[in-house]
Amino acid sequence: MQTRLGSTGLQVSRIVLGMMSYGDPAWRDWVFDLEASRPFVARALELGITTFDTADTYSDGMSERVTGLLLGEMVDDREDVVVATKCFFGTGSDAPNHRGLSRKAVLAACDASLRRLGVDYIDLYQIHRWDEHTPIEETMAALHQLVVDGKVRYLGASSMHAWQFAKAQHVARVNGWTPFDSMQNHYNLLYREEEREMLPQCADMGVGVLPWSPLARGRLARPPLAEETARSEFDEFTRHLYDEAADGVVDAVGAVAQRHGVTRAQVALAWLLRNPVVDAPIVGATKLDHLEDAVAALDVELTDDDVAQLEAPYAPRPVLGHR
Repeated sequence: MQTRLGSTGLQVSRIVLGMMSYGDPAWRDWVFDLEASRPFVARALELGITTFDTADTYSDGMSERVTGLLLGEMVDDREDVVVATKCFFGTGSDAPNHRGLSRKAVLAACDASLRRLGVDYIDLYQIHRWDEHTPIEETMAALHQLVVDGKVRYLGASSMHAWQFAKAQHVARVNGWTPFDSMQNHYNLLYREEEREMLPQCADMGVGVLPWSPLARGRLARPPLAEETARSEFDEFTRHLYDEAADGVVDAVGAVAQRHGVTRAQVALAWLLRNPVVDAPIVGATKLDHLEDAVAALDVELTDDDVAQLEAPYAPRPVLGHR
């Protein structure tokens, strides 16, 4: 159930619980409040999930508060869990310097996340996106300072172009700063463009991969004509990422799932977990059986024929999810 994050010594669970669904329903209708979130964190811990991923922008900071409160209640030893969060989008303010990756924004965002999480340090601190308005040298120097100060243990990045990631890593290494140890990118059976450059680059650099939206916002977990979830019905970002052209892949997932006698979600996650460069997909859960499916996927063994059937309907897509 545990694996190393990239080439580091940090152990993360093979399934990461994404905390975006927990925080404040006023932010999004499908978000659960503190009490409604409690059973999900409890069950995740029971199932052996020890890694939890949130961001300052989720529920305008309330997701971090919920994450910190629940883990503080349920985990006796802070070292038993890995807490990951992100900076870039901020917590809703449009004021200058409240978002982005300037030194001022990064240092302030980290301190605010530490307060909301109620912890002394963040295990994995990630930049949520690339900041085209700030020199990457400024960002990497600020992130390195957080590591030196003991506020952060490891650094990670999220969706960006491979050349941007390579530039950030180069800048860190030539200056003797801390490089990124992980990449949280958009990767699933409906979006495989990361296979062109980013995944080979991560494999070459020994960088761990933590895919977001591994079930394509639920599209891979249900038949094409199934009723939409509360989130997918109102989530404009979902409609931006996926369309009906993906139905062939979704049908293939259903066929493989039926052949193995497992759920569609288990097949889609098993396909991801089969890739040696993928350390742990970040799974969201709004029903407890979502957690059960995610962990059960670890035991699903897909054959080469299964993989060929799952991958055959895929058509190349534009780059999506970087902004």
